Amino acid sequence: MTFSRATRAARLGLRRRTGRFTTFFAAIAFGLAACGAPISAHAEGTLRIADQYGVVYLLLNVVRDQQLIEKEGRKEGLDIKVEWTQLSGGAAINDALLSGAIDIAAAGVGPLLTVWDRTHGRQNVKGVASLGNLPYYLVSNQPRVRSIADFTDKDRIAVPAVSVSVQSRILQMAAAKRWGDGAYDRLDKLTQAIPHPDATAAIVAGGTEITGHFGNPPFQEQELAGNPSAHIVLSSYDVLGGPSSATVLYATEKFRESNPKTYRAFVAALSDAAKFVAAHPDDAADIYLRVTHSKTDRALLLKIIRDPRVQFTIVPLNTFPLAQFMHRVGAIRNEPKSWKDYFFDDPAIANGS
Repeated sequence: MTFSRATRAARLGLRRRTGRFTTFFAAIAFGLAACGAPISAHAEGTLRIADQYGVVYLLLNVVRDQQLIEKEGRKEGLDIKVEWTQLSGGAAINDALLSGAIDIAAAGVGPLLTVWDRTHGRQNVKGVASLGNLPYYLVSNQPRVRSIADFTDKDRIAVPAVSVSVQSRILQMAAAKRWGDGAYDRLDKLTQAIPHPDATAAIVAGGTEITGHFGNPPFQEQELAGNPSAHIVLSSYDVLGGPSSATVLYATEKFRESNPKTYRAFVAALSDAAKFVAAHPDDAADIYLRVTHSKTDRALLLKIIRDPRVQFTIVPLNTFPLAQFMHRVGAIRNEPKSWKDYFFDDPAIANGS
């Protein structure tokens, strides 16, 4: 099995559903934004959202399919035009946000903390809401790998983005717990940026240098079902001490302040989606398959959605331990005193953590 497509996707770091965008432009724009250069704003009533791969983005799939932003927008007196973009990896997501190519970013808590730290006191990127609490598994197809200590220099662990993704950060946190904070990045040299679908194909097929994949649902479940040697090495819930919001939404302070009605409509739409999934899990599964064009087995998908360890809620949960860790090891310079430092103040998420 070759990785030409995976390598190309990892190098580009994004896949768009509409329009074009290049990481070359994004990197330039990211540098300008980090220096405080202005980002062009647009009028109320337009919204550009970027998501990624997996069931963790189910709320956004429901929002899109049911046109919930448009419905909530009409309550605000707006005819909101929504553009959807799909990218791969927190680094590409952050580039797109700071370049002004998107308004709402969807990625892990790790990328949120990274961009919050870099824009602190300037663009002031902060979290908008959570996309739910779902366990992320580090899966290996090698029987000899029973813990992270069993990975060797011959192994490669697929992650959506090296060092930046929430999977990479949780792996670092696990390494710090095992070997001490001074060795938190001990496994970084083994990680490789590969989109979840390609990494899943590698784990299921076997016979490649990719012997581990820190993924998310449904890819991790597909691996466990598709390869009898595949097994869980690590769970994000174990590292973080319980259920936690791994994937979140975030935006710049300027967008929130310049587009209050659009912003309120978006948060209200997310809340509507969370209620929809809880009340109609079967319909939510069909929406996921329809929107993503995924070939995921429907029964497997429903099992994930109905899993008692999974909660589709917009209220962030248990994000602060990762923030504390990242500051402690120097991954972020600004020390958050609580989760409220890197999330916008909003009644809809007031009970977060």
